[in-house]
Amino acid sequence: MDGAGPARSARTVTRSTCCYCGVGCGVLIESEGERIVGVAGDPQHPANHGRLCSKGRTLAETARNLHGRVLQPELRAQRHEQRRPVDWGLALDTVSARLADIIERHGPDSVAFYISGQLLTEDYYVFNKLAKGLIGTNNIDTNSRLCMSSAVTGYKLAFGADGPPTCYEDLEHAKTVLFAGSNAAYAHPVLFRRLEEARERDPDVRWIVIDPRRTDTAAMADLHLAIQPGTDVALFNGMLHHLIWEGWVDADFIAHHTTGFDELKQLLRDYTPRMAAEICGISAADLITAAEWFGRSPATLSLYCMGLNQSAHGTDKNLALIQLHLATRQLGRPGAGPFSLTGQPNAMGGREVGGMATMLAAHRDITNATHRAEVEQLWKLAPGSLSPRPGLAAVELFEAVRSGKVKAVWIACTNPVHSMPDIARVRDALQRAEYVIVQEAFRDTDTVPYADVLLPATTWGEKDGTVTNSERRISRVRAAVPAPGQARHDWWIVREVARRIEARLAGPGTGPMFAFDTPAQIFDEHTALTIGRDLDIGGLDHARLEADGPQQWPFPSGSRQGQARRYADGRFATADGRACFHVTPFRPVAEPISARYPLRLLTGRLRDQWHGMSRTGRVPQLFAHSPEPSLHMHPDDAARRGLKAGELVRVASARGELVLPLEPSDEVGSGTVFAAMHWSGQFLSSGGINEVSQPATDSRSQQPELKHAAVRVEKAGFGWHLQAARRGDVLAMRKAVQPLLKACGYAGIGLHVERTVEADAFDGPAWLVLRIAADAPMPMQWLQALDDALDLAAGPDTLEYRDARRGLLKRVAWRADDNTSFIDGLLWTETGSGAVFGSLLQRVLSGHPWQGSRLAAFSTAAVDVVRDPVVCVCRQVAESTIRECVAMGAGVAELKQQLGCGTVCGSCIPQLTRLARQAQPA
Repeated sequence: MDGAGPARSARTVTRSTCCYCGVGCGVLIESEGERIVGVAGDPQHPANHGRLCSKGRTLAETARNLHGRVLQPELRAQRHEQRRPVDWGLALDTVSARLADIIERHGPDSVAFYISGQLLTEDYYVFNKLAKGLIGTNNIDTNSRLCMSSAVTGYKLAFGADGPPTCYEDLEHAKTVLFAGSNAAYAHPVLFRRLEEARERDPDVRWIVIDPRRTDTAAMADLHLAIQPGTDVALFNGMLHHLIWEGWVDADFIAHHTTGFDELKQLLRDYTPRMAAEICGISAADLITAAEWFGRSPATLSLYCMGLNQSAHGTDKNLALIQLHLATRQLGRPGAGPFSLTGQPNAMGGREVGGMATMLAAHRDITNATHRAEVEQLWKLAPGSLSPRPGLAAVELFEAVRSGKVKAVWIACTNPVHSMPDIARVRDALQRAEYVIVQEAFRDTDTVPYADVLLPATTWGEKDGTVTNSERRISRVRAAVPAPGQARHDWWIVREVARRIEARLAGPGTGPMFAFDTPAQIFDEHTALTIGRDLDIGGLDHARLEADGPQQWPFPSGSRQGQARRYADGRFATADGRACFHVTPFRPVAEPISARYPLRLLTGRLRDQWHGMSRTGRVPQLFAHSPEPSLHMHPDDAARRGLKAGELVRVASARGELVLPLEPSDEVGSGTVFAAMHWSGQFLSSGGINEVSQPATDSRSQQPELKHAAVRVEKAGFGWHLQAARRGDVLAMRKAVQPLLKACGYAGIGLHVERTVEADAFDGPAWLVLRIAADAPMPMQWLQALDDALDLAAGPDTLEYRDARRGLLKRVAWRADDNTSFIDGLLWTETGSGAVFGSLLQRVLSGHPWQGSRLAAFSTAAVDVVRDPVVCVCRQVAESTIRECVAMGAGVAELKQQLGCGTVCGSCIPQLTRLARQAQPA
């Protein structure tokens, strides 16, 4: 040591996986001591080969600051009281005693569990065994019900078993790629990079995109079918009608390897291309083109996601697409097959252990007596111990809590008060519940306030176990740092509660059900349940995964590697070995538009945010592309309603309403509006777009129709407006400001980075930006609380202009560096329904020093400011800069070379491509 300071800890690199989408990217976590300091893509992981998207690249930023983490168990004795910190012994004893008491008084089905596709497989397994094996209830469901259950049901009905028959290598082999209800450029960007590169190598590859919106994925398509929302079944039926008519189906395969085709063919007689195209709102010629590209291609790969699944008819949508593959035998060979892209990192693992209310471990069925007997034997339960009744799926689960049928609910690693449809009813349910347990790593979610007990769980970088990605590949998750505070692993928490309940409820002679002490032991018990099943992984354990890396299933004992593609031999997992066609008539959306609600609301993802933003919302840089919530509306529809960009509009459905800023956009068609699903009550005065969403569910998959609702949109005429911005610890300020939001007619919080940061660096000064609207000026007590939260009270470095009579306040806080003035914060109010803020905020966020008199800040012109969004988050390149280069003739390659955009994670490449194409002559 040289005396300059303490020696730095040695840097350690730990192999693990990303905790975001179902791609399952491998990551290298860099840590120093107990602190994660960096993350990079793992070049050796077969899912991503070292690539990461903008979200994955910033994972270290989400872990560095423990602000907002749950670090100690908390209990409250009465519902009206505040929770108080307690030790683990008291927390576990209390939870187990309360659950056991409710079970003894009301029966096993009086409790329910709602868990998450972000849990590890080992966590999922222990939860499942506690609910179904020990307590005896099948009331355990997962947020995967909201995203993947229609895909599960479709695979099972068609093939006899769950699981995609494809793999990621098919992305490179496909000659026709059909995207259905998937904006893969945003939702699965690492896979999208592989598709882009494959098309660059082979320009004959064709992309068909089916989406009502012109997303970045659709903008890159060779054929974009902008169908009316919910008409996918009609489209696929029309395509198959044409293929049958023209003789481009594989009659021999259909005859020898499938059943039910004649019944489907009878239905399809009515679905002529013209009739189907009229339903879909597209041209018959485009439908025919799509059918011919699909059927005549050497290899057609379909990639589909929430646009198909989140529907009251999601199972039929999945089946209708799968049936195109079956009829043309576009599966079982390189580049061909129906590939459901999972939304969460371990939605597949949860399905494998039976983590949903309608299934048992290893893809068994709850209603099948033989399947129940197999699990009872492996779990050493008395015959008849497992309940034959399917449990409550997500929507009906919370309805049962609301009605009092379910008395206690245990929620882990998910945020239903934000993510469920019609969230007003979910809030009401949790308010009425007798007992609510929330097991969570982050305190700042919309669900945590309803917890009677809050249990601190570990999260990314701290956990150990396995996950399964979209291509059925199982990867090891490894801890890079120890658990902070008193946080504990999810499986450990469940095991400890289970052991206590077991001691109280189990009968004499019953062996211990929860004897495992490590994730590896849990995984071994899980694999024993899969032997002989379609997902047989009897040849895998943690040691094999450590030695040989990630592996695909099935992987029976004695195997050297897993199976990349399924059903290549034409043998399926049904009783007779044949795939099944099903009759799939078109049915309209659950909630048609009407005179009262004349617009179709669509929901979807932002490029750089994840789910409810409990993790990505901690990184200001990830707000650069979409800094605030908004409602997208076609410019003509906005003009007819007299609405302007940036104005606040009220979005109302039959269930509720919320206020959002308007963003005119020709990405949506006339009659349709779009809002992102990420914004929650942590950033808004409302709970987000699910205030108005549709709770109708698919009768077979029980998946809700989150993608579509009928709404009306009208101007929200508030008379008082406030804008505030403050540089500093944005996470602490957001937590302080958030309780003030509910009192406002509209409130929105955004995070911003002040200046352009260096490549691969994410350490720019951050700003919290707040927009408020109310019918009248907020009371002084509220304004004082806002001053305290932002530390923006008047002081020696603050200039203020106040007009009490008009309700106006203008305050600017300054700092001086080397005799140069910089603005450090501002608070600005305006009155009038059409109040427009000046350009001062844009100057502040630019990071440039203030020129001239400080008093000039008060005279900033009140003009409409056109936002200049950041397109490339990694290099912080704004759209205006890109447009200037494109105007000079630059294409994507030149943009990469000159500006560096698109050269780090590549998430912005689809938008770069779109901007470059817009400049080309028609």
